[in-house]
Amino acid sequence: MDRLEYFKSLLEKSPDNPLAHYSLALEYYKLKDYENTIKHMERYMSLKEDEGAGYRVLAKCYEELGEYEKAIEVLQEGIEKALKYNHPSMAEEFRSWIEQLRQLQSF
Repeated sequence: MDRLEYFKSLLEKSPDNPLAHYSLALEYYKLKDYENTIKHMERYMSLKEDEGAGYRVLAKCYEELGEYEKAIEVLQEGIEKALKYNHPSMAEEFRSWIEQLRQLQSF
């Protein structure tokens, strides 16, 4: 059984397992299946308060799909969480990323 099938089977047994959603999202991300990554990352974040890393993956998916405004919204939420959990360098990374996305929007 590959990792994708393994995490799917975990969710069948326990559909509200945040770690299984997070892990499945990362597996889909590796496959560049951004829609399923978004689905599982959002579910993970509805079940567990994320400290910032989940926002990075989610924003990257929206960026890859060309949904820059949605990516910016996700990063702004990520900044709040990163600061709440004392990850100032992550918050700064997200601020810089927002600026890059705004530049892409202006083209």
